[in-house]
Amino acid sequence: MTSWLRLNWAQRWALLEAAWTLAAAQAVIHLLPFRWLAPRLGRLESAAPGAAPVSPEQVLQAQTVGWAVRALARRLPWDARCLAQAVTGKWMLQRRGLPSTLYLGVDRGQEEWLQAHAWLRCGDAFVTGEPQHERFKVIGAFIEDGR
Repeated sequence: MTSWLRLNWAQRWALLEAAWTLAAAQAVIHLLPFRWLAPRLGRLESAAPGAAPVSPEQVLQAQTVGWAVRALARRLPWDARCLAQAVTGKWMLQRRGLPSTLYLGVDRGQEEWLQAHAWLRCGDAFVTGEPQHERFKVIGAFIEDGR
């Protein structure tokens, strides 16, 4: 990780916020039923919606959130997978009043096992889960229009 002293205050705050939000998201995912979590992610759509328009400043904020979530998730003592990262990013963007869409997708793996993936976008910018997202069929998307 980049040296703490080289980070600006916005990056430091984003890392600290990502730490406690990622821990909360991980706990919620493992301890509570998804029906409790779902309404806190936004409006559910059954198909992949178009991207909400966002300003360059909003994209920059979303990219900072994504950087913090991904950087922290790689260094945790537990495995913070795509769903926990997407939920964390979603909650952080909600606190900033930024529009976002959390996608849930499925695909059959090489051994015919069902695989799932979650990713988060703000406008056209990926916040989390971009690698290999295109191979997953979207089964649901949670849309947050911002404030």
